[in-house]
Amino acid sequence: MMDAIDNAGHGVIVEEIAAVIVANKAYLSEIDGKIGDGDHGVNMAKGFGRAAERIHGQEVSLEEALATLSDVLMSEIGGSMGPLYGLMFEDMAAVLKGRDTIDAETFSAMLHAGLDGVRGVGGAEVGDKTLMDTLVPAVAAFDAHKGEGFAPALDAMSAAAETGRDSTLDLVAKIGRASRLGERSRGVLDAGATSCCLILSTFGGAIARRLG
Repeated sequence: MMDAIDNAGHGVIVEEIAAVIVANKAYLSEIDGKIGDGDHGVNMAKGFGRAAERIHGQEVSLEEALATLSDVLMSEIGGSMGPLYGLMFEDMAAVLKGRDTIDAETFSAMLHAGLDGVRGVGGAEVGDKTLMDTLVPAVAAFDAHKGEGFAPALDAMSAAAETGRDSTLDLVAKIGRASRLGERSRGVLDAGATSCCLILSTFGGAIARRLG
């Protein structure tokens, strides 16, 4: 079993992530509508969909595809999440610059760069009912298991992302529009935490399948 994938030619992974986001457009907007603006799914599907169209049929590297996705999210979609995810993918792409292969160490560096990018802008932490409730434990779980191999670490990341997403159900929002609702924000999943889980789980699954 291989423990790395090539950077070259794997832009298609971003298309797979985009397909999942587009498929969940209505769901993401529905949960966002309960405590937010209700446009999270629409904005995310628009951004990821456009990026997928731009790279479709091209033989692009994962680095190039992530950079394209970042550009679209930062410049072409509204809402607060576009720029946040845009920065995350920009910082992930930067880690891949000049790298031919992506192994567990490289993917860990990508995750940490993405997390630092989001943390630098959003100011949210675990417990605030945001995508951080998914992202932080997912990164920690990947690192805790990377000594066992790339695929087991990806599985652990996806499982932690799902647990993190589900944890937002019982949280009260501390940041953003939903924070104005106070206790009424409890009992609903956070849309950002949910989209982040979809992204990480799909990303992890796409790489794991290619490790063979």
